[in-house]
Amino acid sequence: MAAPRVSDLPRIRVALGFYRVSAAVTGVFLLLLVVMMVTRYGFGLDLELGGPDGLVSLAPKEIIEADAAVNLSTIILIVHGWLYVVYLICDFALWRFVRYSFGYFCFVALGGIIPFISFYFEWRVPRDIRAWTAAVAEPASDGEPAGDEAPAGSGVPS
Repeated sequence: MAAPRVSDLPRIRVALGFYRVSAAVTGVFLLLLVVMMVTRYGFGLDLELGGPDGLVSLAPKEIIEADAAVNLSTIILIVHGWLYVVYLICDFALWRFVRYSFGYFCFVALGGIIPFISFYFEWRVPRDIRAWTAAVAEPASDGEPAGDEAPAGSGVPS
């Protein structure tokens, strides 16, 4: 497997920053989505915003539509979906620059659909990427040319 290019190190740092933010925000909305799914399918209630029962309340979907209030449950669904797309784009950017395996790319993509995993990946993925990029940057800083292959024992998955 090819190692990250030395010329991509600044791009990797920027992509890693975007990834960390997207992982945290997507994780928060995924937890909101889980709560919303439990209330919707477990109790038959949706989150209502601006209805007669207060700023935010739980009400059946039919009542929310009749009150002409905003169905916050639907907003959470839509926002999480678009945030997951942003999360995948950040994952793809890291995959492109760091050049890790497609299996690792798919594994990281699970962070936006399995609750709490995005918070783990927000910590773990940067740690792995910093280790891989450090292995590439060290030979280049010593004056030695950096090769296309990851150094032995660098932890880059195949």
